[in-house]
Amino acid sequence: MYPTTKETASLLLVAGSVMALSAAWYFQLVVGLAPCPLCLDQRIAYYAAIPLGLMAFFLARSDRSGPARVLLALLSVAMLANAGLAIYHAGIEWQFWTGPTACTGAPVATSNVLSALKGARVPRCDEAAWRMFGLSMAGWNALIALGLAAVGFAGATTGRKA
Repeated sequence: MYPTTKETASLLLVAGSVMALSAAWYFQLVVGLAPCPLCLDQRIAYYAAIPLGLMAFFLARSDRSGPARVLLALLSVAMLANAGLAIYHAGIEWQFWTGPTACTGAPVATSNVLSALKGARVPRCDEAAWRMFGLSMAGWNALIALGLAAVGFAGATTGRKA
């Protein structure tokens, strides 16, 4: 028995999310590139996609295509939102617009608590720590999230009854 489009889409969303998170954690733990606050926010959709994608797979596998379709549509929307956040972040890195003050510009010490954290460096959202083929990690994340959104949309809309 061949897998349905919903099953395949679900597994692709899970696999893509696992790979995206694995790459993020690799860059953080092995390469030593600490994530900025916007980078951490971009991981949320992938964390959610793993259990929800597995749920969609098992629902589709048990002939409950309606709920599976709803989950795939929700995951598609989550990936579109993630792509939007990644594009916003990439635009900050390219200086197209300003980012949140919490992670751009020079840090300002305002109390003794902050002076105790002098050794801790919060990465800035407006500096790309790594680029490949001109795209930063935020840029690559935008492409990955858009691709996964398309997969989720295809799984949610293919094979619908009229």
